[in-house]
Amino acid sequence: MTVGLIGVGIMGSAIAGNLLKQSTAVVGYDIDARRIANFVAAGGVAARSASEVADQAEIVLTSLPSAAALAATVETLLRKPRPALIIAELSTLPIGVKVAARDRLAAVGIALLDCPLSGTSAQAEIGDLAVYASGDRAAYDRAALVFAKFARVAHYLGEFGNGSRMKFVANLLVAIHNIASAEAMVLGMKAGLDPSEVAQVIASGAGTSKVFELRAPLMVKGDYALPTMKIDIWQKDMAVIADYAASLGVTTPLFTASIPIYNAAQTEGHGAEDTAAVCAVLEQMAGLKR
Repeated sequence: MTVGLIGVGIMGSAIAGNLLKQSTAVVGYDIDARRIANFVAAGGVAARSASEVADQAEIVLTSLPSAAALAATVETLLRKPRPALIIAELSTLPIGVKVAARDRLAAVGIALLDCPLSGTSAQAEIGDLAVYASGDRAAYDRAALVFAKFARVAHYLGEFGNGSRMKFVANLLVAIHNIASAEAMVLGMKAGLDPSEVAQVIASGAGTSKVFELRAPLMVKGDYALPTMKIDIWQKDMAVIADYAASLGVTTPLFTASIPIYNAAQTEGHGAEDTAAVCAVLEQMAGLKR
């Protein structure tokens, strides 16, 4: 099976790496020539457009940064539709955007699945991802063969959109856990504890979380230049979750309280850095100098 990949950024390139390690043929496209060059150097086959990816692949994965990118991809695919193609959309986007894309593609015989991922790019590199899949069951059953090559687990959640709904729940927790991890690290450091020891000891007890274990080592170093999730992109995810919760009339006090810290990180020039950089914001607020 040849797998197509539209979008070979931080997450897409990690997924491609796992597919290639398992001797799966991967054809990919990205608007960024540098990313495509890296993809080819890793063993992938470059395509000149999203349509060319669809021509060569049986299953296509899309890992895109925005609703506009998905809309542009759909427009390209509609110009030369390939009936029976299955597309697994892995991005975190508003559900309405994905529904509109699904309906337009369905009109020409292309099945779109809603399949956002839980995990960072660091986790993606080692295959430690969870796929939250929803949509047509027969299409999912075929795509699941591909998910097994780059993810630890895939959950089929039924009705189209349920994958995104589950992802919103997961990312709400990630947003809170990340701020809580930074807050705890700053408290420990301001108290005079060694940050490395704080990260090691807390990870062994009841106060730990998956997010703490992933992000505390970055907070120990105070170096966020190699992002597993950029704050700029995370802000997009935060807005999607906030809007969805508001549409349901659900209050999210802890999530809402975390938003100003992420905003401050972006304002203070950490937008291109890892989301763990919120620790730098809280250090400044606490008057902590390392």
